[in-house]
Amino acid sequence: MEMPSEIWLVRHGETEWSRSGQHTSRTDLPLTPEGERHAANLKRMLAGHSFAEVLSSPMKRAVETCRLMGLTPDIIDDLREWNYGDYEGLTTTEIQKHVPGWTIWTGAPPNGETAEQVGARADRVIARALAAKGDVALFGHGHLLRILRRDGSDWSLPADGCSRSRQHRLACWATNASCA
Repeated sequence: MEMPSEIWLVRHGETEWSRSGQHTSRTDLPLTPEGERHAANLKRMLAGHSFAEVLSSPMKRAVETCRLMGLTPDIIDDLREWNYGDYEGLTTTEIQKHVPGWTIWTGAPPNGETAEQVGARADRVIARALAAKGDVALFGHGHLLRILRRDGSDWSLPADGCSRSRQHRLACWATNASCA
């Protein structure tokens, strides 16, 4: 089976809440003008590159980033951000006032998703990306893309994942944060 040579993970551009550090999952925020500029910068980097498959979260911030880069995505729910439940709109600092030491990696948000649930979605995204016959671009959100990157060992990719090359490459492009 032919596998994609590159799988691009692209985080959406800046929104008001990503700028302020608020957890944003189901709230459908648009890009800020700065977020639109970030997407335009990535478009220049992609000039002349083609993808066999372009997938995006249904959230407007991911879809807008994709379209501003000149691509038309297939929308898939599995690329949605981690559901933060009752922590939606709060910063980690605000959450930690009530739950000291909390992180999304160590504690499930009340009325939100568990790591296992998000991991199951990530597994489905990986399976679809690996089935593509050519390069794949995935447009999504910070925490979900970090899970996809961590699970890169399941993609037959270099263990360090980001922008290294052997037979396959996982290229991480973040419009407003590192891909780590």
